[in-house]
Amino acid sequence: MTTNRTFEIRSGYSHTLGANYDGEGVNFAIFSAYAERVELCLYDPSGEHEIARLELPEYTDEIWHGYVPNLQPGTLYGYRVYGPYDPENGHRFNPNKLLIDPYARELVGDIHWNDAHFAYQLLHDNKDLTFDDQDSAPFTPKCRVIDPAEANWEDSQRPSIPWSNAIIYETHVKGFTQLNSAIPEPLRGTFEGMGHKASVDYIKSLGITSVELLPVHWFPDDQHLLDKGLKNFWGYNSLGFFAPATRYYGPKGIQGFRDMVRAFHDAGVEVILDVVYNHTAEGNELGPTLSFKGIDNFSYYRTMPDQHRYYINDTGTGNTVNTSHPRVLQMVMDSLRYWTESMHVDGFRFDLGTILGREPEGFDQRGGFFDAVTQDPVLAKLKLIGEPWDIGPGGYQVGGFPPGWGEWNDKYRDTVREYWKGDNVTNDFAARLLGSGDLYDLRGRRPWSSVNFITAHDGFTLNDLVSYNDKHNEANGEDNNDGHNDNRSCNYGAEGPTDDEGINAIRERQKRNFLTTLLFSHGTPMLLAGDEFGRSQMGNNNGYCQDSEISWVHWDNLPETANALREFTRHLIQLRATQPLLRRESWRDGLEIRWFNAGGGPQQSEQWDEGSTIGVCISRPDLQPEAGIWHDALLLFNPFEGSVPFRIPMWGEGGWVLELTTDDDAQQGMRITEEIDFDLAGRSIVLFRRP
Repeated sequence: MTTNRTFEIRSGYSHTLGANYDGEGVNFAIFSAYAERVELCLYDPSGEHEIARLELPEYTDEIWHGYVPNLQPGTLYGYRVYGPYDPENGHRFNPNKLLIDPYARELVGDIHWNDAHFAYQLLHDNKDLTFDDQDSAPFTPKCRVIDPAEANWEDSQRPSIPWSNAIIYETHVKGFTQLNSAIPEPLRGTFEGMGHKASVDYIKSLGITSVELLPVHWFPDDQHLLDKGLKNFWGYNSLGFFAPATRYYGPKGIQGFRDMVRAFHDAGVEVILDVVYNHTAEGNELGPTLSFKGIDNFSYYRTMPDQHRYYINDTGTGNTVNTSHPRVLQMVMDSLRYWTESMHVDGFRFDLGTILGREPEGFDQRGGFFDAVTQDPVLAKLKLIGEPWDIGPGGYQVGGFPPGWGEWNDKYRDTVREYWKGDNVTNDFAARLLGSGDLYDLRGRRPWSSVNFITAHDGFTLNDLVSYNDKHNEANGEDNNDGHNDNRSCNYGAEGPTDDEGINAIRERQKRNFLTTLLFSHGTPMLLAGDEFGRSQMGNNNGYCQDSEISWVHWDNLPETANALREFTRHLIQLRATQPLLRRESWRDGLEIRWFNAGGGPQQSEQWDEGSTIGVCISRPDLQPEAGIWHDALLLFNPFEGSVPFRIPMWGEGGWVLELTTDDDAQQGMRITEEIDFDLAGRSIVLFRRP
């Protein structure tokens, strides 16, 4: 029901999309190439009562627009879009569905799932070829006009961490803060909790330079999860690319996000957002009509070339956003700039990033999206990280992104896991340890292009990687059929927690081995939050739906082994930060690399093809003498159960000092001044240094 209040609407302008307040009124502009009419629906502050319905009076360059004078920030609105309902030709207009503005800066309310959200009659045999006339407005969030003046960054400076110095920490706003008793209870699970001193100080104390947050764009909970008593925890199902997820709001609302960013910046820590521009929450042809599908389905989504009723599904979620369309690409670029300029974030990690580089003929690293980012004076300066794969043809593109991009390197993850299981991957392990030059030493790319990780949100935690042979996802309600089966994990004799001291000792040592390998590898290291003290998800390797203690970080009553691992991790990070040998800036920086076998001689070609204990010496003979800076670092790796006598090579002046070991029994500070057979413990790493 509409309460007819009188609002004047003028022509306005088309050049800025969304709802834009100029101090005297609000301009509304929305793209639709195939619409025949667009109505702007205004709502009272509760969002429950429509107070006016205004037809946008102008259509310029496929933009529908109008200006409403005297309208103020805080106004709630939505759209109804008229046009052909012709699914077989890719059109799904239905004005009975209230639609979310793709450019909405804030959403109010949640989706309360109802049959009215679907443009077709759900129970009809012809499914989406039918037409539904139920009004979805009572069950749909409303868009909110914001005041751009609220974003004031005059006294805030970006940390601008050089890539070669970056250490990334992947975490989740709610998961990181929900159980932290040092954060006031009303702020737990919110942006304000993430920006609280307890959170920021802890992350800073580890030596982290860049925090990477799982998706914070607005997203709904899927009906099938709600039916099971679960929620969309990770958030990889965006609907509002400009709107923060209100589920993470604290008392300050949207300002809480800005305050969080400011708090991290004040501590010298960057904020990187995980963003999902590859698909939306509207699903396939049988999914709901919430926004894009009802505004201009044929433009916003990739449809099958000869069957436009159906969607190309390179994402595995039912639809694929059509970033090769100029207006859709503009939306993505505008969203990135908004989060950069108005919310002050420092970078983005692009979920299923291959999608963004897809042109009609396939993936193209010189495609429109990459070109647009490269030429953009704002975005090109940020940390841009691609997840370089999707499930479409030719979707695996590790090493295939253009210069200026970092990439999640799953070859690193898999090889390092295999090596510490004792598999015959020595040759690959060596390449991953030194920055994966086989993938990234081209077109002037730098070693930092390889974003190295052992674990991430998707998969086992570090603790579970060494505690479980198999996934245990029963709590997800899918009979343990979801999640990866190929985990390259090992439980060392017992599945899950055990009182066996020998097994637990091996597990702790393997955690140290993984962390040491990660933080001493060339490239950009990424830690999963909680791995630094052994957080467990009880064997669940697919916590996407677990808004529960399975996914939340536990902070209290940690065992002494957890505290010891955390201090060990801090030490690793501190060594990496202070020693140039451990964080390579360029492939041509004068480093000398020598590989040794256990006999102390050069690693032979036949030894690369078998699992072997190896040593590597990294040297910078051109470094000027400086107190505390190493000229040589010698790393020894033994992935096998038994100890190995390793002949310590000697050359030049001065001996070696044992700086660090992952074995409990080795002597830190031990000096070696002549060639000896060093007893390299099973499943261990030793670091010697000179001077």
